[in-house]
Formats: sequence, C-alpha cells, structure tokens
Amino acid sequence: MTNTVRKARTAALAGTALSLVLAGAMPAFAEGQKGGVLKILGSGDLGRLDPTTVATVTDNNFVRATARTLISYESSMDEEVRIAPKGDLATEVSEPTDDGLTYTFTLRDGATWDAPDGARAIVAADFERGLKRACNPALGTPFLTYYVSLIEGMEAFCDGFAKVDPTPEAMKDYIQNNDISGIEAPDDKTVVFKLTEPAGDFVYMLSLSAAAPAPVEVLDYVPDSPEYRENFISSGPYTLTENIPDVRTRLVRNPSWNPDSDPLRAGYVDEIELVFGLQADAAIQQIQAGDADMLYDILVPPALIPMLQATGDDKLVAIASGRTAFIFINSKSPNADGALADVKVRQAINYAINKAAVVQQLGGPFVAAPQNGIFGPGLLGYHDFDLYPSEGAKGDPEKARELLAEAGYPDGITLKMPFRNLNNESAIAQTLQASFAKAGITVELIPVSAADYYSKFMTNPQNTTEGGWDIAPVSWSPDWAGGAARSVFQPQFSYDGRRQTYNYTDYNNDEANAKAKEAINATTVEEAGRLWGEVDEIVMADAPVAPFISQNVVVYHSDAVENFAPYALGANGDWTNVWLDR
Repeated sequence: MTNTVRKARTAALAGTALSLVLAGAMPAFAEGQKGGVLKILGSGDLGRLDPTTVATVTDNNFVRATARTLISYESSMDEEVRIAPKGDLATEVSEPTDDGLTYTFTLRDGATWDAPDGARAIVAADFERGLKRACNPALGTPFLTYYVSLIEGMEAFCDGFAKVDPTPEAMKDYIQNNDISGIEAPDDKTVVFKLTEPAGDFVYMLSLSAAAPAPVEVLDYVPDSPEYRENFISSGPYTLTENIPDVRTRLVRNPSWNPDSDPLRAGYVDEIELVFGLQADAAIQQIQAGDADMLYDILVPPALIPMLQATGDDKLVAIASGRTAFIFINSKSPNADGALADVKVRQAINYAINKAAVVQQLGGPFVAAPQNGIFGPGLLGYHDFDLYPSEGAKGDPEKARELLAEAGYPDGITLKMPFRNLNNESAIAQTLQASFAKAGITVELIPVSAADYYSKFMTNPQNTTEGGWDIAPVSWSPDWAGGAARSVFQPQFSYDGRRQTYNYTDYNNDEANAKAKEAINATTVEEAGRLWGEVDEIVMADAPVAPFISQNVVVYHSDAVENFAPYALGANGDWTNVWLDR
C-alpha cells in the first residue's frame, strides 16, 4: 500500500482499534483441508520459546501456535478485523468497572494444558503465575514496563523478586509465597485485574505473550532454559517436539487442545516444521518449486518484487503492521569525544539521512515510505510532521555539516555502526553510510549475525557504555495492534530507574512522560491521538533516534498454501489457520 493510502487510513484504523470492545464470538472457519506438514524457512533461529520471554514479531508466530492468552486477534486480510481485540481464553473482551480501574474476565470451558500427567484445565491462578514470572531475576520480559506500575501491587512484588537468587528453587519459592494484590482469582473461572489508574489500552496488553498463563510445572526451570524447552507444555493447538538450535524446530498437534474452546485457531495442518540457515533467494526458490510453504524471518528481496508484481502473483503479500526503522543514537558512547551527547550532533544525523534512497533500496512505495517520527502509520498519534525536513526526503547534508560545526566538529566525526546481516540490511547499511559521508560523518560498518544482533549485541549494556556502537539501525513493530502508541513510547523512550531492554541509552524526557500519561488516561480517541502526537514531537526534538522508513512486511507463500490470512502480532500468515492443498 502506498504512503498516501496509509495516511488516509491511519485515523480510521487507529480509532476503530481503540474503541472496539468486541465479544469473542466464534468465527465461522472455512472448510479447510486437514493434515500435512507446513514447512517454513528462516535465516535465523527462534529467539525465545518461553512466552514470558518472547519479544520479537517473528517469535509471536510460534507463541500463536503454542500458547493462548486472555485476549488475542482474529487472523484476517481485512485490516480493521485484524486489529480488533477478541476473547481467546476469555469468553469476551471485558468492559472496565470501578471508574476504569477493574477488569473481570470469565474463562472459556474446555481450555487445557498439555500437562505431563494428561490434559488439565487452565484456571484463573495460572494467569497470576504467568505475570509473576514477568519480573523474575533470571530472564523476565521486555514488556514488564507496561504492567509493573499499572497493576496494583505488581511493583512491590517485582521489587522483592529482584532480590531473589536467580535459581529455580529460590524463584519458585518466591512466586508461591508472594502475591500481586491487583490480580485475583475468586474461583477457577474468573480473573480480576485491579489497576492503579485508568488505561484504555489495558485489554491490548493482555494479548501479549508476557500475559500468557503459566502452568505450575514451569516453576521448576529457569525461564526458557534448555530444561524448560525439554519439558515444554503447550496450551495452543501445537506443541514442541523437536528443537535443534539454528537447524530445525518441529511442532506437532497438541493432543490436549480442544478446538471447541478456541475461537481463533482452526489447527488445520498436522505438523509445522521450521528450517533455519537459508538465504532469501534460496528460500524463495524452494517455495516457488513447492518444496516449502512459507517464510519465517526472511523478507522477499526487493529485486524480486517488481517481477512478481508484473506477473500478478497473488502469493506476494504486503502486511502493514506499524513497523518503523530508525537509527538509535548512543548518547552514552565515549567515542568521538562523546559527541553524541550533544543534541546538535544527533540532529545532524537526522538531517543527513537520504530516506528516499532507502525506500528505493527496499523496493519502492509497495514496501516502504519515509518516516519522520517514532509512531508509524496506523498508530494513534501518527501524523505528518518533520522536524528535520529535506527536499524529497533525500537528506540535507549541508544543514547537517552546519550543525556539526556549531557543536564543535567542523571536520566531521567518525562513528561505529553495527548492522544485522540479514535480508538486504547490508545494502541498507551501505546506503546509510553513503548518506552520512556526504554530511561529514564517516561510518565504520560492523556486521553482526541476525541471531546475535538484538539478543547479544544491542541489548548488552557494556557495548553501549564502552562504545561498542555509536549509531545502530533498528526496527520496531508495535507490541499490539491499533491503539498501541504506548507500546512504542514506553519501552524505548522512557526510563524509571529500571533498565529497559530496548531503551539502549536509558533515554528519558519528563515532559514526554507527562504528556504520555495524559494520552493514556484520555477519554476520547481524538484527544488521545492529539496528545500522542505531541509526545512524538517532544521526543524528536531531543533526537535520541533518527527515523528513516515505515515498512510493510512483504512475505510470500507457495501455491499449496490456502487461507493465508495475517495474524496481527506476527505480521505473517497465521500458521494455525492455513491449510495445504496437496
């Protein structure tokens, strides 16, 4: 979809997503063909398998197949349907009571765990256990910031948990002997959440993997450890049967899953096999030959897109997900005499980027559009503004040089830039490097493997403080669909003393935080959108990042795949609802 179409639909889609509170009625699943093995090809491995620890969009597809949540989304080609919250384990999307401070959910009948001793009902206490694990001291969730000060008593629980030894025994003891006062289970079928303040987006937070229930057995293992994976327990239609890191992962039908309890997943295929270590061209060739069916973390190479479009290939699908790409600027780096701590240098970086060249590199407006703020198209708060304008979005190197000179760097600066060695990100890095060179910024490129880029390189605070990187291209997709501005702002652009996994420099702005709180408590969609728009402009004046594109996720599938309908949080066809015609 072109940028013009995106902009025209933004307000309508975001408003629909924020205002819809829909009952979880069972959709009428198409009469699909049962059976077969869905083969999915990837470059890098799955990042995390434990729902509490999952953070990436690609891994959300694994969670969709193996773990259920109170709230989720219907897979659909219709974007408005796709971003509306639906009851999953909950019978419906709860309306808040007590002036917006209390949410009460009733659990569906027939939903079970694939427990070691046979199917066991998922009960209300499992949800508190799941959120307790979110702040464990061994490996918590990057989504913790959403819940910790919002759910009554969770901050105190997490503060206590932080002092516990990160061993299974100590963590299990703490979880079993301490409670979160704002999560109640008056009976096995009822879950009650009590909030510290009204939050119109709370129901969306319950769709995140971090809010998934947890069976009692997982307390015996360190989160997402080899022992956890060896004793994997599923609540979805599929369960883990094989996991060879960087080689292959296999899912088979979960024998305890009851399709009558699941309004969102049909579970057509018998098995799902993920094969890793492929390059994009080889993966596309296998799919076109019918030897594989779908892509995992691989995007369609830009060079192939015009050819596939020219032939009218309807298996080429562009999914809008609010995804943006930007340069994160390391204001803590000691390199270049600490130049990046100066806002004028950070602003110079924003002026330097030739965004139009990156759009072209990615395959044109079908794939991407220039981006100027932290909120992408489709999110409440997105609006057309640019604090660092240039003609045709091609960058303004002279303005960048002028700012560098004002900051005391008339001869320019030299910076380190890592990039993820995946898809066409090497070519994008070189395009960015050329933009910066014109502005007097010399960039040293550092390739990092796709599997390590976020999990080991960018999220290692030592790399940040010791100058392992100065500027880094990163991407972000909203953690939930629709009214999700908080899920972009809070984890990346706010800091309350607890280190945020993806706020690499502990960036914080009190004015933006105050405005964000107003937006969260806003009573109308229009007011919330206006306030989030102000947050965007406040942050961009500080220039902690340099946005350059908003991007559709362009995927491809084989002729055998039917009912290819995207799942919002996975930005791909829903593994649990496709079937195979072969």
